[in-house]
Amino acid sequence: MTRVLYIDCLGGVAGDMLLAALIHAGADPSPIRRELEKLSVEPLVLELDSAERHGIGALRAEVRQPAERAHRTWADVREIIDAASLPGRSGERAQRAFRMLAEAEARIHGTSPEEVTFHEVGALDAIAETCGVALAVEQLGAERVVCSPLPLARGFVSAAHGRLPLPAPATLELLRAAPVYGLDLNAELVTPTGAALVQALAESFGTLPPMRPELIGYGAGARDLREIPNLVRVVVGEALAAGHDGTVVLMEANLDDLLPELVPDAVEACFGAGALDVWTAPVQMKKGRPGIVLSALARPGFEGPVAEAMLRGTSTLGVRSSRLDRFELERERRTIEVAGHTVGVKVGLLDGEVVNAAPEHDDCVAVATALGRSVKAVWSEAFAAAQREVLR
Repeated sequence: MTRVLYIDCLGGVAGDMLLAALIHAGADPSPIRRELEKLSVEPLVLELDSAERHGIGALRAEVRQPAERAHRTWADVREIIDAASLPGRSGERAQRAFRMLAEAEARIHGTSPEEVTFHEVGALDAIAETCGVALAVEQLGAERVVCSPLPLARGFVSAAHGRLPLPAPATLELLRAAPVYGLDLNAELVTPTGAALVQALAESFGTLPPMRPELIGYGAGARDLREIPNLVRVVVGEALAAGHDGTVVLMEANLDDLLPELVPDAVEACFGAGALDVWTAPVQMKKGRPGIVLSALARPGFEGPVAEAMLRGTSTLGVRSSRLDRFELERERRTIEVAGHTVGVKVGLLDGEVVNAAPEHDDCVAVATALGRSVKAVWSEAFAAAQREVLR
């Protein structure tokens, strides 16, 4: 059966908090320390201490690094992680997190990912936290990762670029497609490293998936906040067998006067509000007018934000909703290689048997860009490799 990891962002998430939670849940710190030593000529020291937040026992993790003033590019970070040859999928997971960081920073600064210079997140301690989390996830055998909605607060934080608003621009950019909610306090609850990690690891966001909990761990942040426990909690266990996966909400609006150019924006807005899937279908409406039906599926609790996205992003005066039962395959993510580049593969399982395998489109785009090839050609090669290596 599939082993699932649920990241419960009670008080937000940061790299050190998530690493501490995974070790508190049962990941062995000794091999993690040995692997992290490969990241630097000077020794990196992973310190672990007991902590308590609002009466809940937890673990604090801190990576102590040699003094440095390095500002690293994405290529520099890739080289450091590649040189460490981390075991299993941990290297690929760490690289994915930094790729997402580079892409987010590039969008903020109006440049390309290759031209991005990391400041705080390019320091050795941030690289070690990211790799440490990837190593811990690998060690715990998590094949599927789900993350809770994330809390965000207001305020300012000092960074290399000056005083930045909270959430930090990179954090908010990384969380474009994730469900978030606001808290009325002045604190950085989700760091850019934390946001990149949950986006790189999680296949979906929402409530605790059907599972049998086996391991539970709490990771504490440095500050002891009065308003909420500054903790991230992880739950690791066996996913329940494929089958009925609960209730989903179908949201729909009929549109006959929306500019076609605005339809993709409305679809994207629904995804950004937390929809699981969004689609359109042509219909004939009253007076013979051609129109479309905009449809979105969402988990219970997300229908409000999705409905608001439809109302704000389209010309409709109302959105109808209905509740449906849904059956799903178990899911996990594997990897294959195309011309020396890693491509993720979405895998669907029924009673432990692989029945579907498809390459991640975004990974195919990145590989096509790096190789100067068409996305179609890379996708075809990745699909063929997935059929050979995953469905065999």
